[in-house]
Amino acid sequence: MQQGDYPLAEVPASQRRGLLSSSLVLLGFTLFTATMWAGGSLGTAFPFGELLGVILIGNLLLGSYAAALGWIACQSGLNTVLMGRFCFGERGSHLADVILGFTQIGWYAWGTATIAIALTRIIGLPEWLQMPLMILFGFAFSLTAMVGYRGLELLSRFAVPLMLVFIAVSLATGMAEVGGIDGLLARTPEQHMSVTAAITLVIGTFISGGTQATNWSRFARSPRAAVIATLAAFFVGNGLMVLTGAMGALIYQQADIVDVMLAQGFLALALLMLFFNIWTTQDNTIYNFAVAGCNLLRTDRRRAVTLGGAAIGTLLAVAGMYELLIPFLVLLGTFIPPIGGVIMADFWIKHRGRYPALADSQLPAWNWHGLAAYAFGSAVAWGSPLLPPVAGVLAAALGYALLLKLSRRAVVMKTK
Repeated sequence: MQQGDYPLAEVPASQRRGLLSSSLVLLGFTLFTATMWAGGSLGTAFPFGELLGVILIGNLLLGSYAAALGWIACQSGLNTVLMGRFCFGERGSHLADVILGFTQIGWYAWGTATIAIALTRIIGLPEWLQMPLMILFGFAFSLTAMVGYRGLELLSRFAVPLMLVFIAVSLATGMAEVGGIDGLLARTPEQHMSVTAAITLVIGTFISGGTQATNWSRFARSPRAAVIATLAAFFVGNGLMVLTGAMGALIYQQADIVDVMLAQGFLALALLMLFFNIWTTQDNTIYNFAVAGCNLLRTDRRRAVTLGGAAIGTLLAVAGMYELLIPFLVLLGTFIPPIGGVIMADFWIKHRGRYPALADSQLPAWNWHGLAAYAFGSAVAWGSPLLPPVAGVLAAALGYALLLKLSRRAVVMKTK
């Protein structure tokens, strides 16, 4: 595979990967600690039966959105930021580069700080070691991303099956301690949350990641494989993380599976779970940043951009800024989904399901239809009381379709 993993071009057919490869890489991305925190909030707010329904609906919506973008990515060989050139323009696409790249570097800082703090707490190391550990892991986690898709795949082939086994062992132990399904059904909610707020929370856990999952689904061998792999990650994998967090909160009052496994007496497994859980998401996260950065800078030096991103993320972690970034990153989660809505409308309505070759395309500097539709979708998401991420995607797509129709009608009227 080319050193740069095609950051500025379509992935050729000769470099496409099979279903297993795509599924493992995407699963490695979605098996993420922060998702379990959202599950913990749900676990204390709903009866178990209703909880399962919320998780099912929320992750089905999330998975469907990511899978739709995955189909386009595989069909075109392009990732989200490259698709952005068609719907936002050559310069307008920098909007997606900045928003998507910033969220990823913020989450990278969070993950780098999290593992250093968790290790010192679990092993009982002195707190002064947190900073050296942040520096160590901040650069170490970027190594597989620097290799590229192949590096992510090799790690995921080893780590994902192990994590699934660890989760199964922990869930089985918890079920035995609580008295099985009957014990879970007997638990009464301690908090209150509306169903719409809960579904929004489930979708919001990883919709920014779903928007950028095209970085790997474009390597799939067929659109069908891309859709199945994406659903496996964002419907099944993310759903499993939410469920695991919910059950941990119900049984042990701990949402993070690492803390749950410690409470169960599985120290070694907890440390391995912490390490693999963070690493498989961190390398995907910094890979996402590098792809957005390459499009922003119009450079194919993906490894250099990856290293630079790791340095920025590490600096943010060491400076303690990761604590301040999280609310802002969650806020940005409202403004990311409309990007996917504009892309889908542009691909299926304007380009009728097939992009021209990117290198041969004469694209405008600014596509005002796409930018206006994105602004409209973001405003709707910001103000919507009902499922803001979904509302943002639909509003952006419908807004783009309407602007295209009005533009074509104006051209027809002018030629008469």
